[in-house]
Amino acid sequence: MIGVVACVLSRGTPETPPGTRSPAAPLNLERNIVSISSSATRRILAVGAAFGLAVSLAGCSQLAEVFNGLQQQPGVAEEPVAYASPTPLTTEDIAFDSLFTYDGSVALSTDVADQLELRLEVWAANPKRTNEWDSTTPKTFGFAVNVYDNYVDEKAVLTQKRRVYISSISITSQTAQTSGQVQNPFQFSSDPRTLVPTDTLRSDRGLLLNSYQGGLLVPETTINQLPADTYGITLEFAMTIAVEGVADDDTSFSQQTVYQYLPIAISSDATTEE
Repeated sequence: MIGVVACVLSRGTPETPPGTRSPAAPLNLERNIVSISSSATRRILAVGAAFGLAVSLAGCSQLAEVFNGLQQQPGVAEEPVAYASPTPLTTEDIAFDSLFTYDGSVALSTDVADQLELRLEVWAANPKRTNEWDSTTPKTFGFAVNVYDNYVDEKAVLTQKRRVYISSISITSQTAQTSGQVQNPFQFSSDPRTLVPTDTLRSDRGLLLNSYQGGLLVPETTINQLPADTYGITLEFAMTIAVEGVADDDTSFSQQTVYQYLPIAISSDATTEE
């Protein structure tokens, strides 16, 4: 610091012409020095002497380099930084997130109009053992499709509800495999009117979902053999529906297709046998 002060004073204080008096009295540095221990004083004087020497030899322009040099400790080398290499995933490390596998059932909802809910419910034939579903054994589940008009009471008559008809339903699949391959081993497609008794309410638009008889019910369907390295499968449900815009108005129907996705975890055969 003494060298810094000397540099600043040597450049920042103009020379006083002979025979004139400086407008400001010289600083009395002795009055502003805080009392410190003798050992600390020796260290400060040593650093100041080094700075003073650097300034006198190299000038103020080299002061920053000298200061940085004094901070470095000779003989101490920086240790190289080691980075861990990524570890390849094994079958046991891969997790397939599936609420259906965890609970054994799931309800998936879609708003097809304001306060008009289309609900797809899927359940396993044995909901307590879905964590044992593997690539080889049959995996049986059922599903239902219903509609709820939340603008009116659930017990309201049909003419007060906005009607929804379903004309087709299909299920496709996509596997997740440790090999990175993708296959489509499971498919389902049908006209819902062929899946229910003949006395259910229907029309050219399809099967009526929000009648007093209930909606579409498929009690059982089965996923069979999957590739041996499958650790998950995602089912895509596609439902073509006709939605009534205003209750009891045959001219207000519009058609749309609703998609829902159901991920299912698949255990390895070795894990299941244990």
